[in-house]
Amino acid sequence: MKSNMIFKRRELKYRISKEQKDGLMAMIGNRIIDDPIPRYSICNIYFDTPDNRLIRRSIEKPVYKEKMRLRSYGVANQSSKIFVELKKKYDGVVYKRRVTMNLSEAENYISGDAARNGQIESEIDYFLDKYTGIGPAMYISYDREAFCGAEDNELRITFDNNILWRDSDVSLTSESYGNKILTDDEYLLEIKCANSMPLWLVKALSDNRIYKSSFSKYGVAYLARTAS
Repeated sequence: MKSNMIFKRRELKYRISKEQKDGLMAMIGNRIIDDPIPRYSICNIYFDTPDNRLIRRSIEKPVYKEKMRLRSYGVANQSSKIFVELKKKYDGVVYKRRVTMNLSEAENYISGDAARNGQIESEIDYFLDKYTGIGPAMYISYDREAFCGAEDNELRITFDNNILWRDSDVSLTSESYGNKILTDDEYLLEIKCANSMPLWLVKALSDNRIYKSSFSKYGVAYLARTAS
């Protein structure tokens, strides 16, 4: 299996203002470098059961939770390469498995019309069998700026904004549109690291009064939908 198809890391999230983002970048700019592709758009389809079992359980903040999604970078067509991702979180550590397919292959695979071999596919198959009636539940897209540590490429720092969700027209081939999760001057900061966060980053977060929060894009969108 390709190493970039399997991830084990800690993922910390922070809801921040543009002022906090600018202050943080001013302090850590010499410690980080652009990702190979530093700016891009991400489109996701989250899967759930008809009674929203997965997201309801996730919101309860259990020790263990899991989810599945399809991901494309930008609007897809049937031949676009996309990722089928299975993400699990246990005791604060995130385990992610993903396989690449084109969109047409992924749709046939998930619907059961085509089989695939491999360890990750076996885990996805088990997940799909485990949750009766699971299917596409919500579309979420956003724009991302991505950086990694200048001396530690396992450290990733990303800023997401223009986060949009919808529960109709749940398709990766449709344009990005929907309901906003954050205001125009807010960002979701995510810090992903294999081990502990470096001290220089801890200090920069503290100096800019940036504090960790529990933030799930799908969870926030689900709660907004149920409240409306």
